[in-house]
Amino acid sequence: MLSNSLNTNEIKNAAGTEEEFQSIDVGPGRTRIFAKIGEIYSRQHRLKIQHLETGSGLKLRRRSNFRFDKTVISDVDLVTPASIMFGVTIDIPVGLLVATTEVDNVCANGMSFLSSDGTSTTILFSGAGNGAKALREGSL
Repeated sequence: MLSNSLNTNEIKNAAGTEEEFQSIDVGPGRTRIFAKIGEIYSRQHRLKIQHLETGSGLKLRRRSNFRFDKTVISDVDLVTPASIMFGVTIDIPVGLLVATTEVDNVCANGMSFLSSDGTSTTILFSGAGNGAKALREGSL
């Protein structure tokens, strides 16, 4: 269970500096929304976490998603607001698993692909990981 304040190095920016978020809403179903502490009202920076379960018994699946949404001002005209969204979804056949070992492995695959350039075991918050670069630059 996440605490109401994410302020102990749970979330960092590209420089590796902690960014703090506070729970502001528990939405419908299994949804929770956090706002960056100190955000400017017209430039929201939000984290949304949600879970949806479908099926039952051996066919039970849980789809979990988190996404960050940030409103920024255009670098081009210095006036126009624009949105940036980053999200991750995992779909788990929970009715067919007795342990999270393989789920943990798939999560690790995704996290390492985003945050590693393959030359070290260091997590790169800078967006220099192979997966992060491919997403940011639209490369394959």
